[in-house]
Amino acid sequence: MIRILVLLLGMLTTSRTSPLHRSGFSGEDGQQPAPARGVPVQADQAAEPPPPPAPPTSSAGRNRRRRRFPRWLPWAIALGLIALVFRKIVAWMTIGALSVALHVIGINAHLPHIRFQWPWQTISQGSTTSVVVGPWVLQKIQGIDRPALGTENFNFVFTHKVSKSIGFWPCWYQATFYAVGYASATVDLNPGSAWWKPATGNYKLDVLSRPAGGKAGSVTVSMALPQPQLPQSAHDVSIDNSLSQPISTEHSWTYPGFGCGTVLKPQFAQSVLYAQAQSLAFYRVNHISSVTQPLIAAAEKEAVQIVRNNFIQPTLNALGYTLTKFTIRWVK
Repeated sequence: MIRILVLLLGMLTTSRTSPLHRSGFSGEDGQQPAPARGVPVQADQAAEPPPPPAPPTSSAGRNRRRRRFPRWLPWAIALGLIALVFRKIVAWMTIGALSVALHVIGINAHLPHIRFQWPWQTISQGSTTSVVVGPWVLQKIQGIDRPALGTENFNFVFTHKVSKSIGFWPCWYQATFYAVGYASATVDLNPGSAWWKPATGNYKLDVLSRPAGGKAGSVTVSMALPQPQLPQSAHDVSIDNSLSQPISTEHSWTYPGFGCGTVLKPQFAQSVLYAQAQSLAFYRVNHISSVTQPLIAAAEKEAVQIVRNNFIQPTLNALGYTLTKFTIRWVK
């Protein structure tokens, strides 16, 4: 295109030259010399001379002329396509970040609820009409090979004391500590093939409507799972040392009197304190309802989310169905 414009400008400049230059060489009086005798006059002598060639351009100049779009445009298009494909995830992250920001500055706003969903979890509407979806969903459930963990933290106070009297000379020292413990309740998401036999009633899928006319079908699923299992030993409970700290100290009236300072060592070993706190935390998660109930509730909630969002919902969507209702019944 640039070369054509240069050629047209050259022709326009040439056409505006004086008749003298268009006619070639002339005499002193400004008239055209007569042709020699016997030499015929050529018809193309009156034609205009060809336009001057366009000046050569460098490779850098040609590259700059050929680059019609800025460099950031392809990146912007690529990011736009990624955002379009993962639009539900982008919306979910945006709402989550906005909710956290409003909570930090103290604004209680009601934001729309957007569920996290991958693009391949979308519904293939009308893709199937005669597939028996029950066995397919059960096969996915039987493929679960990891438990759900509902982790909860709780705090408590405990006291560690040392006492070693010298005869009738009483010597004792104690410190009270604030401790933070973590515990998890496990849920067996796949108790085995015998658990899912039809006679047990632990799995039930009802098809309310089938896909037709480009509209997805609807399905309800109910199942039963064993109750969440609490920690079985003190080693299943952990103590957060970064948050635990001493809050008070007490000692006998003789400390650090004569002899008591040599037989007592108030600097307790961390391993001793950790073991004591771990044992107390293990007792709390099995006997204190304020710890046990939230722990079990967290495990049940996480189990429902894992089974529904990772196994049942994607399978039904691929077969052209939506999950309208899902429940888990917890049995001993």
